[in-house]
Amino acid sequence: MVQKLIPEINKVYFINQYTLFHILSGSGSIQVDFKNYNNWQDKAIYLEKGQYIKFLSGDFVVRTIEFPNQEIFENQEVRVLFKHLISLGYINFDECDECQKYLSSTVFAENTKGIIDVSLKQWYWQNPFNASQNEYQVIFDIKEVVDQEFQNHLTNRDLVALIQDNGFNAQALVKDKLGITIKTMLANKRLTESKKDIAFTEKSIQEVSYDMGFKDPAYFNRVFKKSTGQNPSDFREHFDFNRKDLFIEDLTHLLQQHHKEERSLGFYADKMHLSVKALSKKTRAKMNISLGQLIRNELISTSKKMLAQDAPINEVAFTLGFEEANHFSHFFKKYTGTTPSDYRIKKYNS
Repeated sequence: MVQKLIPEINKVYFINQYTLFHILSGSGSIQVDFKNYNNWQDKAIYLEKGQYIKFLSGDFVVRTIEFPNQEIFENQEVRVLFKHLISLGYINFDECDECQKYLSSTVFAENTKGIIDVSLKQWYWQNPFNASQNEYQVIFDIKEVVDQEFQNHLTNRDLVALIQDNGFNAQALVKDKLGITIKTMLANKRLTESKKDIAFTEKSIQEVSYDMGFKDPAYFNRVFKKSTGQNPSDFREHFDFNRKDLFIEDLTHLLQQHHKEERSLGFYADKMHLSVKALSKKTRAKMNISLGQLIRNELISTSKKMLAQDAPINEVAFTLGFEEANHFSHFFKKYTGTTPSDYRIKKYNS
């Protein structure tokens, strides 16, 4: 099913079918499985059953495609799209002409396999971990093991017995390409699923600990607190998933309202009634990004909208507070990888 969605701010959308989210517009943050991400305009993410997504500002417009045929996702190639490794994988639609053409011409088509095919091409072209296709297959074989075995506290010997490394040293490959160990992948998956059980179910903390393979609930509490800074009971009490995070909402509103003329961290700190240090620390903790990056993201988002509407480059530069058009052009290319003129031409041709 294909539909256009204007998501409610801070509402938790649980994923019950494999789903593609194409972020058409929106300059705030999104949250997937307790992690916040930024700068998602014109990107697409595939989410699998059991995950959730939450939009942390009110200006998002999203196209969603639900895939009823689960067999598609049992294909070893397709899993690269929705089995995210250390962060949230995405397809950059700005760079994928074939993706844009497909969606513009077949947005209401019932056969949605085509968008998967073009997304796969784009994902491998992006090559986020600089690996060969054979190396990716080994890495995602390992991810399958992690997803199936996270409740079991496996030893290194257990892992070696389960992983089909196809001639590669699986442990070394994961460390080299992802920057973490397989044991860390298991621990991270176990923590995420623990958080879901605590936040979204009525299971007792003891029941959650047993379900996650801990024989001693007290030990589970210590591991959970070390990872999150809160014990499980406090996490459950403070994580009201229907409650708005006013800090994120207020900061996002300020950025959208003032980014054209204000880039000083002190200005936003004053408006939020915090010191610059406190605001920067809280922003990083809650949004997984620096305040400076948030300001830049707003500037880039506004400039792209103006360029797409055929505004002259010098007008865009002036509107966003740049003294010279070439200063803006340098800024735009530095953070987008393309010049304003080339970006506009690509938009015309897409």
